[in-house]
Amino acid sequence: MALEKIYAQITCTDLAVSEEWYARLLGRSPDVRPMQGLVEWHHPDSAGLQLFLNPENAGHNTITLIVSGLREEHDRLVKSGLGPGDIEAATTTSLVRISDPDGNLVVLAQPGRA
Repeated sequence: MALEKIYAQITCTDLAVSEEWYARLLGRSPDVRPMQGLVEWHHPDSAGLQLFLNPENAGHNTITLIVSGLREEHDRLVKSGLGPGDIEAATTTSLVRISDPDGNLVVLAQPGRA
């Protein structure tokens, strides 16, 4: 298999509410709306995030976003009112957990100690 891109998909019950929340999380509006009930954020050349209207499966997703500057991101999320958890130290990384409006878990992780 010659992978060219990977898209993580998060399901939601209300696309407008979730789109606004993820736009605040990611710091920008989605890049495309490829079909009804789906919005996408593209990240460089190899990754993307899809937000998909699917009430039956909403709230059961987890996504981990690897970031740099975890402390700065945590501060930005606090100021934006998204209510992230505290910065946690794990064995090889630091992370922040945050839940979206449907209860999906978003983990921001930075290798090493933030």
